[in-house]
Amino acid sequence: MVTAVRRAGERGATVRPTGASARVPGALVRTTDLLLDCSALTGVVAVSQDRVLVRAGERLASLFAELAESGRSLAVVPDAPGATVGGAVGMGVYGGAPREGSLSAQVVAARLVDGRGEVRTVSGAELDAVRCGLGALGVLTAVELRTVEPERLQVHEQARRLEEVLDEDLLRAHAWTECDVAVPSGQVIARWADPVDPDPAPAPPRAEGTVTTRAAVRAEAWGRAVSRLASNPPWASWPPPARWSAGTEGWPYEVLPDPQPWDPDTAEWAIPAEALGAALRELGAAATARGLELQRPVRVRLGAAETGLLHPAYGRDTAWLRIRTRASQEPLRRLAGAVLEDASGRPAWTSRHEWGPDELAVAYPGAAEFQRVRDDYDPDRRFTDPNLERILGP
Repeated sequence: MVTAVRRAGERGATVRPTGASARVPGALVRTTDLLLDCSALTGVVAVSQDRVLVRAGERLASLFAELAESGRSLAVVPDAPGATVGGAVGMGVYGGAPREGSLSAQVVAARLVDGRGEVRTVSGAELDAVRCGLGALGVLTAVELRTVEPERLQVHEQARRLEEVLDEDLLRAHAWTECDVAVPSGQVIARWADPVDPDPAPAPPRAEGTVTTRAAVRAEAWGRAVSRLASNPPWASWPPPARWSAGTEGWPYEVLPDPQPWDPDTAEWAIPAEALGAALRELGAAATARGLELQRPVRVRLGAAETGLLHPAYGRDTAWLRIRTRASQEPLRRLAGAVLEDASGRPAWTSRHEWGPDELAVAYPGAAEFQRVRDDYDPDRRFTDPNLERILGP
């Protein structure tokens, strides 16, 4: 990585790191210059009592499998098991644990190659810039994450009304929660999960005894995701088919990831948690007034406030709203963005949006500090491209 960045500097080229290949979706991992494939930068370096040091190109599914062999896990399970650790940290990918932050919030130290081709180990105040750094500070090569003891979960889902869910504060009442909300009818499919009694639960899979390879774990998880997706196609009518059978239990990384694929037309926003009910009602009213139809339910989750300077959950408990639209529904995507921005929303960095430096300066109190760190780490703007320049400025 050091050599690649230095040679790019000698040629005056810009660099965008990716963990999968040029086919990874999303504008933040596309470039017209040098795309640096970090997918071979894999492996867990060390697992201690409450930490794991992992290379940034490791896939989340593989990391969870290896942590299970050591009797550890992570406090949050992001939706994208195929994403790399570095990508999930850099983009602020979250899960559904209402009392936890995203994977970025679990980072206690990081190592990266900066714009001069120098290796930096970050563990102080500047770590908040690296958390959700959008790839603008350097190439992440390794991160140290906080770990927790694994707990098997029992998952549930139930048809409810939005008013009931909000009145009962259901989204905060369990270890993991999410809701699919039919807007504007107010019908809800509520899902939640809580730890089961640890005594009768089997131990996590380990290397000794019956051999469970990482490849086998990944293949089994992928098979489950494909099976769920086949029974729950992206454009199913309401109500959606059940995601789990009654009484389903499993380790969080097995049962929680969303089986639906990433969608380039998704509008995804992070709003203050207390604004959730009003924002959903306004979204329904605005769509109805304009004759637009929300054909898919709005996926809602909660997350804790974060310290990452550009993380959408910075400084506030957050409700995440994911709105899947067809490519032909650009007016609906833009309307959703306008309504949620008016609710003090910030766009998720994995979704389409039109934000730039002016919006960042208003919505993110730490934007100026992030730019200061960026000037230090990448003064020559080695890690930029037209899209990132549109967001952060030159």
